[in-house]
Amino acid sequence: MPRGRSSFLQRQAAMLAAVLFATLAVAPTWAADTSPPQVVTFCAYNLKNWLHMDRTWGDKPADPKGKPQKEKDKVVAYLKIIKPDILGVCEIGTDTDFADLQKHLSAAGLNYPHTERAHGGDPTRTLGLLSKFPITARNSQTTLTYLIGEQTFPFQRGILDATIQITPDFSFRALGVHLKSMREIPEADQSLMRRNEAHLLRKHIDSILKADPTTKLMAYGDFNEHPKNPPLEETRGSRAVPETSLNDVYLKDVNGEIWTHFWDWEDSYSRLDYIFVNKAFHPHVKARDSFIFADKDFDQASDHRPLVLKISVAGTKGKKT
Repeated sequence: MPRGRSSFLQRQAAMLAAVLFATLAVAPTWAADTSPPQVVTFCAYNLKNWLHMDRTWGDKPADPKGKPQKEKDKVVAYLKIIKPDILGVCEIGTDTDFADLQKHLSAAGLNYPHTERAHGGDPTRTLGLLSKFPITARNSQTTLTYLIGEQTFPFQRGILDATIQITPDFSFRALGVHLKSMREIPEADQSLMRRNEAHLLRKHIDSILKADPTTKLMAYGDFNEHPKNPPLEETRGSRAVPETSLNDVYLKDVNGEIWTHFWDWEDSYSRLDYIFVNKAFHPHVKARDSFIFADKDFDQASDHRPLVLKISVAGTKGKKT
């Protein structure tokens, strides 16, 4: 073979090997299958303290313990039914707790090789994302702060920010949050704290969508707010600016009920968990197939119910969803 021809083939082989390596490095888990996924299942779930904490009452000595095993088993049982491809969770603890969650899910046949964990000023409760598909970009916000009067407060759980590559042609950016609880604290007004956190979330959303309005963006999690209150209005943004505003994906359970949280102390049912999507993402939402997971024993796993969103990779192509 002529030397020039040999060199050319060697260069071509090297280029092909480099492309193949780069493809395998980010290849989704469906690469071994005959075809990419058409519909992807996303689940948002507040796990209720999958972490180590003092679980004693009254005058008993502090005794930090993990989430009770029977509650863990119930969480996993529900997720095994839902079979999410991507799972966004609230109230996970440390890296050790996150690994414990992965271990329990893996034992149930739910394997998520790609993960992101984020936190804010709260050292106890953090955010987690588990995905069957590659996470190709991460920009979680862990050091955000705001002022109330002259006092500086941290965004307690921060903003989890991860871009998930479903197919070579379809990806979306997931923003996970868990806003300040409704529990009163002496340092500041809890509702005002949530409004400030929602303002920081909105600023982050604006920065993303102003830089690239074609980004498919989802904001999800436990917002600890009722639908018409200012923090959620702040999160949605102005309808006068459709390029940066978000739509509430209005989910119901099998009985047509919309509550996501039960507070046993007050015997109250509330809608506190949400999924919002932007204009570019909206055509990919299969709203009729999405739902709030319902089970009569839901409270044996958590005080929240899981939200389940079905995502069409190809889009709904103008069909009513």
